[in-house]
Parts: sequence; structure tokens; C-alpha cells
Amino acid sequence: MNRPTSLLPLESARLDTLRRLDLLDTTSSSAFDRITRMAAQLFNVPVAAISLTDSNRQWFKSRVGVNHFEVPRAGAPCATVTDSAEMLIVNDMLAHPVHKYSFLVEDGIRFYAGAPLTTSDGYTLGAMCVLGTEPREVTPDESRALADLAAMVMAQIELKHALGRIDPLSGLPNRKQFIDDFHDLAMDRPRGEARLGVLVNLATPAQLSDAMRAMSSSYLDDIVGEGVRMLRASVGGASTVYHVATTQFAFIAPQGVDQDTFIAELAAWVNERNHSVNSRYATTATVGVAPFLVGACSALDLMRNMHSAAYDAQDGDDCVGIFSSAQDAVYRRRFTLVNDFGAALEHAGQLRLVFQPKVDLASGDCIGAEALLRWTHPVLGEVSPAEFIPIVERTAMARPTTAWVLEAAMQQLAAWKAAGVQLQLAVNVSAANLLEPDFNERVADGLARHGLEASSLSLEITESALMTNPKIAQAMLENLAATGVHLAIDDFGTGYSSLSYLQRLPVKVVKIDQSFMRDLGADPRRRSLVSAMIALSQNLGHKVVAEGVETEVVARCLRGMGCDQAQGYLFARPLAPDAFVAWMAQREEVMA
Repeated sequence: MNRPTSLLPLESARLDTLRRLDLLDTTSSSAFDRITRMAAQLFNVPVAAISLTDSNRQWFKSRVGVNHFEVPRAGAPCATVTDSAEMLIVNDMLAHPVHKYSFLVEDGIRFYAGAPLTTSDGYTLGAMCVLGTEPREVTPDESRALADLAAMVMAQIELKHALGRIDPLSGLPNRKQFIDDFHDLAMDRPRGEARLGVLVNLATPAQLSDAMRAMSSSYLDDIVGEGVRMLRASVGGASTVYHVATTQFAFIAPQGVDQDTFIAELAAWVNERNHSVNSRYATTATVGVAPFLVGACSALDLMRNMHSAAYDAQDGDDCVGIFSSAQDAVYRRRFTLVNDFGAALEHAGQLRLVFQPKVDLASGDCIGAEALLRWTHPVLGEVSPAEFIPIVERTAMARPTTAWVLEAAMQQLAAWKAAGVQLQLAVNVSAANLLEPDFNERVADGLARHGLEASSLSLEITESALMTNPKIAQAMLENLAATGVHLAIDDFGTGYSSLSYLQRLPVKVVKIDQSFMRDLGADPRRRSLVSAMIALSQNLGHKVVAEGVETEVVARCLRGMGCDQAQGYLFARPLAPDAFVAWMAQREEVMA
């Protein structure tokens, strides 16, 4: 069985599973006691137990030949079974490494055998164990019997504590039953047989949330009821349909179906559902199809693949998605980056700032720089900011990321100031920062703490960030401007902000997006557009910075249009702090 993966450390997740099952420190059970007695009789030993591994103890849910209810976890063979998730057989304790299980030897125990008690989710709770006072061997049949007894224990546990196997709303078998039946499929069908898993999602989380806010809770019942009736009519007795999540249903397509024909039938079903049911105006059904080989895929992996395909289907015309291993690799990498970036924020050494100069187009002088974040992943190496920044900005890490960049930028400004280097440094700010009620105060506190003038810092905000919540954004920008910090609109021309809104903002700089610089010298229409953007911005009282300037031809065009400043590879690539200072010194010599 595959070991589970979790955002929590594995042991924490295992203990959480054990406690949710409500087994520890409970009264004895005849069902468990029968299994324990059977184990002792089968192995002809005086001691048998159902042992659950807590954080620091082994607690016995059922026991034969044991007077106490628990023993320390440290040094207990059942803890070894839990940690390894594998059967452990010790034929003779005295032949084992010295002091390995010394406290058992002191009690006269010479023999131990334990099989893991593992949930369908892959968490090992403890062991079904037998112990004897004489050394002995274990036959293959006895090993299988002990494993069967452990499975019987888990069946009792899950029957008692998994809240049943039938969903009370739909009347269909639930997710847990799907997992068990999928495991049985691997035992009943030839290994390597090609099959198709199907996940039907009746509504996206956003759709369901909107519907529930507007309607009563019975609306969910109606959505599920409609879906169940249509699925039963369509699937019939060919496959078992499982209710695996709130509005999600899964089934395994019959063996031997033609994939293209089957997918066309699913698309027709979705089309009928989306045009006929009462909820069609509020919800849209999608279907995810995931091919798999029997015995080569776990139930949880298949469900993840089906869910991924159903999610992708939201962007398709027929609302049916086919799992793609290539696309899945992209999702996995994104997920890895999201998880690992949090650690990068907390531990020194992975994140750093580089600095791209801003040049006055008229004089050629360097008048400032933009601080840009870079990430060296300990395993993946250099991760492009074009890859990780958009991912981070969609998570709760957007705010702490800006905080990290601001602090690092102010530290560098202070260091340059102490070395006699005076310039203005720009830092990018996300939409999430504009919603922080104390953001302006924290910026002001940082400047005071590092002994910096407010005018030495420029905050750059994209048009899309400004339009996320215009009223709150404008109020925050006015508060920031009141501190003396300079403000700039980044990537101008790529968003959807209105001119009436832009003219009210207390910004000093407009940065024209680099996409407008491509082919500027050879495209008359683009030159007209950029010229109009420059004139408009300057008429509103803003300085204009052109981003992504890579050729002298583009720079010459911008000078002719009266553009104030520029940055791009023509002048310098983003530089480390020492390299930036060296570049400034060299440029001053050339300009002199």
C-alpha cells in the first residue's frame, strides 16, 4: 500500500487520524476481543494484543495475557511495525541486537510477530501482535493469517468509525467504499488491464457557494438528486456509481469500451444535463476521465487524476477533460513551488534581490533601480520569476513576500546610503498589500528604522491590482503618498483601468509595459500608440518609464517621443548589489 502524502508531517497526520477514530482510552469491545483470542489460539502463545501507537505509548485496545493497558512507545516492537508499516517477526529476542527490546526480554518474552493496522488512506495505527515465552519460527501460512487478522481489526475499526459506507443524501456508496472496491478490482481483474475512471462534478466550488448563498440548503439536495437520477439512467447497471464528494460522483467504465466513443457519450450526457435540469443556470457539470492500468495505480492517485481532468474540463467546449500526464507534471511542479516557497521565506539563503537600473533617456544618467526577486531552489535550482511570482500572488504568501522584498530592499538602500550611493529603489506591490489596513504604517516604520528618506522608495502597482478593489486601493495609495513614498503604475496599457480613475490616483510615474517596446522602430501603429500613452501620462503630470528597452533603435524612438526614463537589457540586465555599484561607476566614467 502506498504511504500517504500530506501537507502535515506524516507522523502528525497519522496521529490525527488515530485520534479522529476515537479509539484511544475507550472501553473493551467483544468484536476486538474475539479477534485477539483467535490470534493467541492460532499461534499457541500466551499473549496477543491489538496495540495502537500513540505519540509516546502503545495502548492496547484489546489484550490477552497482559495485565496493563499500555507500555512506553520507545523500544516497543509494535512501534517498529507502525514506523515501517510492515510486518515484523522476531523469532528469538535474545538473538536480536542487544537491548533492542530489552524490557520484553526482562518480562520473559522471547518471540514476537506483529502485522500493521493500516487505514485505507495509508496511515498505520499500530499492530495486531502475538508474543510468546519460547523462541519459534513463523510459517508463510501463519504470516498470512496474522495479516488477515489485522485486516479484520481494521474492518471492524472502519465499520465502527467511518460513519458508514452509504451517503445519506444520495443513497450511493461513498468515497471510502470506492477506495475499497478499487482495491478489490486489482485483485479480481488481470494486472495491467486498461480501464477508464470517470469523475462527474455537478458544480464548481464557486458556483455551489453562490447558489447556497442565494438559495436554501435544500438547493444542494436538488442538485444532487437531479445528478443521481440522470447518472443512474445513463450508467444503469454497467458500473457502480459512487458519491465521492459534495457534488462529485465517480465510476469505473466497463471493461473494453472504446475511449473515443465513450467520451463522446459523456459529452452528450453533460450537454443534456446542462440544458435540461433545474439548476442549469446556476451550475455547469464537468467530467474528468483518467485512463489507468489495473494494479498499477492507487485509488487515491486515480481520484486525483480524475479531479484534475474534471477541473481542466471547465475550459473546454464539451466540458469533458482527459487526464494529461504532461499537464499533471505542470500542476505538480506548481504545487511543489507553492509549498517550498513558504520555506524559502522563512530560511535564509534561497531568496535574493537583484537590481535593474533605470536610466534618464535625456542625460543617460542612472537615476534609480527596480528591485527584483530571485529564487534559488535547493533542488530545482534557479526558478524563473515568471513562473513563481504569478503562483505566489494567488496565495496567502503574497503579503509576506512583499514584506520580505521591502525589508531586503530597505536594507540594501541603507547599505548603499552608508557607502555614499544615493538613488531611488522601486519595489513591486501586490493587490493583497493594498487591502492591508496597516500597510502604509509598516512601510513608514521600515523607512524610519533604516534611516531612509521616504522619497528613496518607490512602490510599483499594476493596473490589475488597482482595479481589484478601486476604492480601497485609492485610499491606501493616498495614505502611502502622504508618507512621501513615490508611487508608480506598473505594466501600463495591459490592464482595464479607466482614465477617469487613473487621473485621481496620487502616482508620480507611469511605466509602459515591455510588450509595447517590441518592434517599436518598425511598427508605425505601435509608435503612434506609445507616443499617445507618453503624452497622455505626461499631461496628467506623470513621469514615464519605458520597460524592456533592448535596442538603441527603440531608445532613439522613445527619446523622440519625449519619454523620461527607460530600463532594459540595452542598459543592463538585473545585477547583484556589488555588480550594480560597479556598473554605476563604469557608466559615470563613460558619461563623463
